Amino acid sequence: MHVKLDYGKTGLSVELPDANVRQILSMKPSDALQDIKDAINNALRSPIGTRSLIELAANRVSACIVICDITRPVPNQQLLPPILKTLNSAGLHNDQIVILVATGTHRPNLGNELIQLVGSEIASTIRIINHDCHDRCAQIWMGMSPNGVPVWLDRTYVEADFKITVGLIEPHFMAGYSGGRKLIMPGIADFETIQNWHCPKFLESPYASNGIIEKNPVHAESLAIAKMARPDMIVDVTLNEANEITGVFAGNLEEAWLCGTQYAAKHVRAGTAEKADIVVTSCAGYPLDTTFYQAVKGMVGALPVVKQGGTIVIAAECSEGIGSADFTKALLEISDIEDFVRQISQPKVFIPEEWEIEELAKAIRQAEIICVASGISHEKLSRCFVTPAASVEEGVECALQKHGRDSTILVIPRGPYVIPYVGANNN
Repeated sequence: MHVKLDYGKTGLSVELPDANVRQILSMKPSDALQDIKDAINNALRSPIGTRSLIELAANRVSACIVICDITRPVPNQQLLPPILKTLNSAGLHNDQIVILVATGTHRPNLGNELIQLVGSEIASTIRIINHDCHDRCAQIWMGMSPNGVPVWLDRTYVEADFKITVGLIEPHFMAGYSGGRKLIMPGIADFETIQNWHCPKFLESPYASNGIIEKNPVHAESLAIAKMARPDMIVDVTLNEANEITGVFAGNLEEAWLCGTQYAAKHVRAGTAEKADIVVTSCAGYPLDTTFYQAVKGMVGALPVVKQGGTIVIAAECSEGIGSADFTKALLEISDIEDFVRQISQPKVFIPEEWEIEELAKAIRQAEIICVASGISHEKLSRCFVTPAASVEEGVECALQKHGRDSTILVIPRGPYVIPYVGANNN
């Protein structure tokens, strides 16, 4: 059976044994909006739960537009022009507007990446800055969150007279769905704030998972912190498998986002009758699969449909290697990952980028992980608690030798963009 996985910028074609593949789990088909420009303008004129953008922005003296970084395929070049035009019409000149890249703990986006993010015209006419979570002077103290997280947020955003976020609603392996409140927390939060939020206290909850909002402590805390510097408007979109816009959800921080998640849930959930011995998956290709750090999302995303003791074969290009210096150092220095989780579970113990290692631990507790990543040497991959393979076919063959020639295989070509589940309903 020929299957194409999302991998890098071009995809990866693989051959899998027909007799073993039980199902390919994909997003449900969703048509792109016919007139994208009109749909965006309508959303800005008639937002959900609040007044129109031009009304909200009237008489403001400054504006901050928060956008996702390069790891998210947000169609900023379609979304930003009508937003900027409306802000201009409301009386805000370009020199009163700043675009803030919500990097969270990720590296900054510079040079050609900024042009890739927003287009050459906007990059040359609007001031763009990257959030720096390590620069305490660039943050403002907001107080303590409901669950005791010390909250520092980006000064540029907090001090702006008008605040708007532009993002993407897709499954998120900790917070349920991305978009909305996540542009603020963790997008423009201080490193200490992110460390205290991304900790076992929240992450070890069974509700801190893909597609779950109710009782999800990661989501609840992120929303509570976002409310401490509530945006005047959010503009989120949903995308189909071709990364075309299928919905525009603008308006109130909570109401608009919930409408978007309800729409997304209808298209990203994929059910199967039973768990499989082997799951072949990806990390959704570029820009998400540029690092092993991000690839963990694909591993965790497959857990609902792989048997305990089964195997996940994941293809993630990892063109930028393992990840940040902090994550790489922490991961490569660990000899016992469960001991690491026990260590960070102690009060006041924080290790940079610990949360992604904790998520990796979740994956390897349940399944062996075989990883195909052309951007990382096999020697380094083997130190990341996964088994390296030169190809998906090689990885599947190893899994068949382990589990038997009659082993069952499920395939998730788009990795974490799909929420797999066992059962015939969406509950």
